[in-house]
Amino acid sequence: MGGSHSHSHAPIPGHAGAAHRWRLRTAFALVAGFFVVELVTGIVSGSLALLSDAGHMAADVVALGAALVATRIAARPDTTGRRTFGSYRAEVFASGLAVLLMLGVSVYIVVEALGRIGTPAQVAATPMFVVGFLGLVVNVVCLVLLREGASESLNVKGAYLEVVADTVGSLGVLVAGVLVAATGNAWWDTGVALAIAVFVAVRAVALGREVLVVLGQHAPAGMDPDQVASALGAVAGVREVHDLHVWTLTSGMNVATAHLVTAQSTDAHAVLDDARQVMRSRFGVEHATLQVEPDTHTGCAEVTW
Repeated sequence: MGGSHSHSHAPIPGHAGAAHRWRLRTAFALVAGFFVVELVTGIVSGSLALLSDAGHMAADVVALGAALVATRIAARPDTTGRRTFGSYRAEVFASGLAVLLMLGVSVYIVVEALGRIGTPAQVAATPMFVVGFLGLVVNVVCLVLLREGASESLNVKGAYLEVVADTVGSLGVLVAGVLVAATGNAWWDTGVALAIAVFVAVRAVALGREVLVVLGQHAPAGMDPDQVASALGAVAGVREVHDLHVWTLTSGMNVATAHLVTAQSTDAHAVLDDARQVMRSRFGVEHATLQVEPDTHTGCAEVTW
């Protein structure tokens, strides 16, 4: 006997990614518009810091666009009948793309910086300062837009971290502009670019670990499978818990399955209702598929994995 909170696979209108789509849309428009300005200015001024920040902003454009597409896919109803979990995990793949883009930009910056060693660089400090300031304003607005959603959706968090890294890049461009203007030494531009690369790479690795945890179907953060098993085992009538699995489908959507062994005379309906309540109230798992089986049942012993 099994049960769950729902047997429908229609999209959940209030799931985390869809709830913040308008934030992603607004941030995308702002970043895409400014990217063109920064790229042109970087080429004209010869600033590596500005070009590296433009490269990262290009990654922002792609990451925000992918996040928007992913939220649309995740909210789309399944017409094939084959996607039994829906398309919610599209948002996690979008986060993975953001990670790859951030790492790619970091590598590009390092390669460009190393290529400038021993080569005199001519950098126009004034355009760096002006565009760096404008970029900072754009990024701060995007941070305010995405901050709330970042705590609820891994997809939005990927976009948010992209903007965080770009905000640091804009600050770096401002600092480099001031230092180049004050000292006349263009090496400050290269040094700041390398610092931006390191910062972006560190943030990318941290987000990448979260993405891999979801794709690897590990237990959700803060949820101990042993504690879940103990809580289910404490339900009246349950003698044993086995085949317990807990994982994250996408941000805010944790899933669980388990077999609950009971005495033959136990009311299976009561056990199922109580166990579902435990999963919902104690562990925040709305979708728990629970199989209640009498202790005389031996079918599970034949399962090989």
